[in-house]
Amino acid sequence: MSSVLATTLDGLATRQSVIADNIANVDTPGFRAVSVDFESSLSAALQRGEMPTSGVSASTLPSNAPAGTDGNNVDLRQETLSAVQTQFQYQMMTRAVSDRFSLVRTAAGAA
Repeated sequence: MSSVLATTLDGLATRQSVIADNIANVDTPGFRAVSVDFESSLSAALQRGEMPTSGVSASTLPSNAPAGTDGNNVDLRQETLSAVQTQFQYQMMTRAVSDRFSLVRTAAGAA
C-alpha cells in the first residue's frame, strides 16, 4: 500500500511540475502543452496485483488542443483548473500517508 501512495504522490508532483511549465510558457510561440498520466499504469498494476516496489512511472503526453496563430496551444484556464485539482489531490494523498503512518505507529504501540 505504501508504494501505491508513493507512486500517486510522485505522479501528482510530476503533474504539478508539468502544469507549471505549461503556464510558464503560455506566451512562448510554438510551445506545445503537455499533460501527465500515471493513473492508467497505476490502475493496470493494481489490477494485475503486481505493484512494483519502485512504483510506476508517469508518462507525458502532448496536448491535442488547437494551437493559436503563434503555434502555442496552452489553455491558461484549463491549466489553472488542473493546477487547483492537482493541489487538492496532493493534499488528500498527503493526508492518507499521514493517517497510514499514524496507524502503523499506533499498531507498534508508540504514543
